[in-house]
Amino acid sequence: MSAVIQGARADAAGLPLVIGDPQRIVAWLNGRPVRQAEFLHHVVAVAAELPRAPAAVNLCEDRYHFLVAFAAVALAGQTNLLPPSRARQAVDEVMGAHPGCYAISDRELDASPPQLWRLPRLDPIDAAPALPAPSLPGERIVAIGYTSGSTGSPKPNPKTWRSFCASTARNAELLAEQAAAGANVVATVPPQHMYGMETSVLLPLLADVAVDTGKPLLPADIAAALAALPAPRLLVTTPVHLRALVQSAIALPELAGILCATAPLCRELAATAETRFATRVTEVFGSTETCVIAHRRSALEDAWRHYPGVALRPQPDGTLVAADWFDAPVILQDIVELLPERGFRLCGRNSDLLEIAGKRASLADLNRRLLSITGVVDGVIFQRDGEQPGVQRLAALVVAPELGEAAILDALRGAMDPAFLPRPLKKVDHLPRNETGKLPRAALLQALR
Repeated sequence: MSAVIQGARADAAGLPLVIGDPQRIVAWLNGRPVRQAEFLHHVVAVAAELPRAPAAVNLCEDRYHFLVAFAAVALAGQTNLLPPSRARQAVDEVMGAHPGCYAISDRELDASPPQLWRLPRLDPIDAAPALPAPSLPGERIVAIGYTSGSTGSPKPNPKTWRSFCASTARNAELLAEQAAAGANVVATVPPQHMYGMETSVLLPLLADVAVDTGKPLLPADIAAALAALPAPRLLVTTPVHLRALVQSAIALPELAGILCATAPLCRELAATAETRFATRVTEVFGSTETCVIAHRRSALEDAWRHYPGVALRPQPDGTLVAADWFDAPVILQDIVELLPERGFRLCGRNSDLLEIAGKRASLADLNRRLLSITGVVDGVIFQRDGEQPGVQRLAALVVAPELGEAAILDALRGAMDPAFLPRPLKKVDHLPRNETGKLPRAALLQALR
């Protein structure tokens, strides 16, 4: 696959919104190929009808509708607001922070936010004539992504079109190592999440990639979506969905590769997936603040390799990340050990490092030990709100249908120092994961009650 389609050069008018041949397939809509020419007709038509406003919250469920709305909002000179979820409270908070904005949806909502604008029907256009690809100013803020809230309140992160174009070029180069031209992507992550944005919205716009417009979650749905696409196929997913695929008896069609992110991927799961599905699993590392900046083959490697143009500088409380396309360096909570040839090793997050009774551990390691217990389907150890300032207390939520809480605690006693045993440990039917598989802290504390 060509890393990025030729022609993505800045000119006096800015950077292209979409690049490549007008007959290039951008998306697969219910099995029908949507070519770039048809896509641009939809974008231009929607952009002309949008309300006059500074910004819009994109709530479209169908991935093609989301893609069209995203491009139309950007073309109209507005900013796409990307809340951490479609939950009414999250949407209201984002809209409240941006007076005068509106929301876009492609369907009726149970609880509609104020100023809701319905996306018009996007009827098929047979033999759509080619339109010149519009350009956007590189410094235009086309999106504001919000963090997931897994470590606190969601925070806004503005993204310029220049930064999106630059980071997408690196992502496309990474995928070029796995897939030939015309890669077809099935994604299990929502497009408003930054990982989903990069892989299922920006890549179809700026690389030789077409995306399936569905959002399959169950193993059978993922397998069916992949089977409906021609090769080469790429699965963009999360450790939660990958674990479900591995544990199921489902067969997948030939895959050019699997891309995984949103939570740490253990070596055992990556290796099992590679063997089971006869493909390579690539884990990518990034954040809403930085987008993807590094990758590794988790079945074989512990160390990460960051993209060219990225610089990492360890700090006492995390890591300073700079890149040629950043407006300013970004501080991440992740603590790293630098290695030669753009390599680094993650040593945990600043917020994950624990010291209890003079002993030290990391939450990531404790969770790895919990998930390795036979019979534990899913689980998480996390810090409770301490009754006293500076006192660290741990709790756990565990999905283990065949085990009792006492049996799980006994297994943990043999796997970790007793100082770090979670109290309480509560069995639940499922963890309160959001659409990307992450666990917002507020949801964890609520489930513990």
